[in-house]
Amino acid sequence: MSSQEKKIIQYFRQMNRSFYMNTDKDMAHMDLAVSIGHGQTISQPSLVAKMTLTLDLEPHHRVLEIGTGSGFQTDLLAAFSNEVYTVERIEALHERAKEKLAQAGFENITFKLGDGSAGWKEHAPFDRIMVTAAASVIPPALLEQLAPGGKMVIPVGSTNSQELTLVEKDADGSVSSTVLGSVAFVKLHGAYEQEDDLEG
Repeated sequence: MSSQEKKIIQYFRQMNRSFYMNTDKDMAHMDLAVSIGHGQTISQPSLVAKMTLTLDLEPHHRVLEIGTGSGFQTDLLAAFSNEVYTVERIEALHERAKEKLAQAGFENITFKLGDGSAGWKEHAPFDRIMVTAAASVIPPALLEQLAPGGKMVIPVGSTNSQELTLVEKDADGSVSSTVLGSVAFVKLHGAYEQEDDLEG
């Protein structure tokens, strides 16, 4: 385990998950996904840690996060990177996360209310991309905005069957992907939301 990974784990273990939860705060210590309203959830802590460690964050990295949600994952990303650009489509969650992360003292986070599947072209490229909602396919816009040498973690699949996927872009721009395991996330809305949901 690298020194950076040890730092991330140490920081993660002292995080106050309940600070980012507006309901069910008594469940903050449980390794479960918990509702934060608006049909969204705060992911189980073990999965947040796994996804963050998979990104191999470095202090100079510029990170794009798709799905600000409660701000819990954003906190962890911002603590170990240079800049975080985070996109949330639900205004109430967007505003609450901005307030919470400001209270936590972060000054390296830029927020956007909008369609995360389109990424954030104005600030691309990004060294790392974290997607916290499941898409039917990997959005081409996110692949385009991933810098050479970059990594993206994204759940891909249908409502009933999703795979957490690590996407890596080589220095020459070629892309490869690795399946990390089965997961269950809320769907990514926009052009690449899950096909079975669109059919309904």
